[in-house]
Amino acid sequence: MSIYDSLANTPFNLDEKAITWVRRTFTGLSLDEKIGQIFVLLMMGKDQEEFDRIKRLSPGGVTRFYTADLDYERAVLEDMIEANPVPLIITADLEGSRHSFAFGTPVLGQLGLAAVDDVEATRASSAILAREGRAMGVTWSFTPVIDINAAFRSAIVGTRAFGSDVERIERHALAHIAGLQANGVAATVKHWPGEGFDDRDQHLVTTINPLSIDEWMATFGRLYKTMFAAGVMSVMSAHIAFPAYIRSKMANAGLEAFRPASVSKLLTTTLLREELGFNGIIVSDASDMAGLGAWDHHLVTKPEIIAAGCDVVLFSNTPEEDMAAVKAAVLSGQITEARLEEAVVRVLALKAKLGLFSKSDVLPPAAEAKTVLAAAESAATSRAIIARSPTLVKDVKGLFPLDPVKHRRILFVDGGINHPLISVPMKFVLPDLLRKEGFEITVDNAEIKPSPDDFDLVLYALGDESLLVRSHIFLDWHKLGGGGLYRTMLRTWTSIPTAIISFGHPYYLYDAPRVPAYINAYSTMDSVQEAVVECMMGRKPFNLSSPVDAFCGLEDARY
Repeated sequence: MSIYDSLANTPFNLDEKAITWVRRTFTGLSLDEKIGQIFVLLMMGKDQEEFDRIKRLSPGGVTRFYTADLDYERAVLEDMIEANPVPLIITADLEGSRHSFAFGTPVLGQLGLAAVDDVEATRASSAILAREGRAMGVTWSFTPVIDINAAFRSAIVGTRAFGSDVERIERHALAHIAGLQANGVAATVKHWPGEGFDDRDQHLVTTINPLSIDEWMATFGRLYKTMFAAGVMSVMSAHIAFPAYIRSKMANAGLEAFRPASVSKLLTTTLLREELGFNGIIVSDASDMAGLGAWDHHLVTKPEIIAAGCDVVLFSNTPEEDMAAVKAAVLSGQITEARLEEAVVRVLALKAKLGLFSKSDVLPPAAEAKTVLAAAESAATSRAIIARSPTLVKDVKGLFPLDPVKHRRILFVDGGINHPLISVPMKFVLPDLLRKEGFEITVDNAEIKPSPDDFDLVLYALGDESLLVRSHIFLDWHKLGGGGLYRTMLRTWTSIPTAIISFGHPYYLYDAPRVPAYINAYSTMDSVQEAVVECMMGRKPFNLSSPVDAFCGLEDARY
């Protein structure tokens, strides 16, 4: 069966007219244009020279990190779309939370949705993301994350995944895929072959899936097969090694056992394509991550991505060099003509599946888009879902609900809202929300010596969501205390009622098992902070169902 014959099957399901468009478009491309189609390049900031450079390269797609200026964003995209000879595919990580559009609807991230544990809520949330994504030209999302929260110290899985229970992950991932693909956005399951048992971050190091083949089949294998049966369009092959599988094929694998999946033919072609039968498009994870860069030089690994079986190279810091390296690999036979054709045809098939037959199909009219973004109905739906997410993990002394008389004087310990793409931490709105409730808020500083004579409550607010290049997220007592030894070792709950609220990483009880009250809220968005206040004041019930072991396996943390 030829690659064209496979396009009539799941997940493309193309009719003869669409297949003819794919065949005709492929035939009309030069070698350079074919290589351009298998690259998705990154667009950040407002550097017009960089945008012009990308236009000259005519990539198959772009990922745009949107600013808050809607009109500017449309102008940039219109210019990019017009410059490309083949309709452009625009991609994004529609993960919700801080990935939500600044001019769109704030939508809860995956772990928060897993806490709500209502598949219709997950479907509705991803449908909002899809509709608003389509309004901005996005037709391919690199979501959902189907990694497993097994290693609680992992700073990259945490709030981005649906928790630690395979059944919960499965049902919510299916709902997420359904919400996206029913609204015209292709979904992607990631990070193949499965992250979460290694507590390191593949942005920084090649991580390892340590499971046996039987363990893998019962967990990740099950998840991926279920998603394929549901028609997910794409898989992201990551910079993660799977030694057990490689050793089952190579008895004396040595270092090869630790080759990243993104450049492993055994993992990407043999296991994913042939044994699991995936017929959709395979995209590498961001190819400039250290998880791949630590393995070999980019001019070696970029061609290997395609040769190993991925159809798309995601991102490039040096696209001219990398495209030239892929071209050289085609001319030398390292990438066969058949392998290149398969990759390009799948990219074109994805565009056909999404209705991108001409440039005018990529971006809807501005007036239409503005009726979709931040629509009142979407905002109300998302707000109602967010209200159900704040999780009361423990309250052993009955602190909640808060009382503006009994707990009037609050010492607010601000851990800041930290994001790797923003150099200065953002501020919580929580202090102002509490002031409106009648509390007196003092923001902590290194000169304060907390005393029950001065404060009725100490609130720690921590704002580290699971995002890239964090290495590890932990409760940094030294930083929170202002650097002094006394305050680093001070634990206020022995004399003053104290609570920790995590608006992100859900595992701080590992570092503070004796804190008497602890809340997981999963996202730093203002709307989530508002929901937490509603719960702390007793106007809304706390969620009591945690999607992870927030106690980190520590028995004493429960008391």
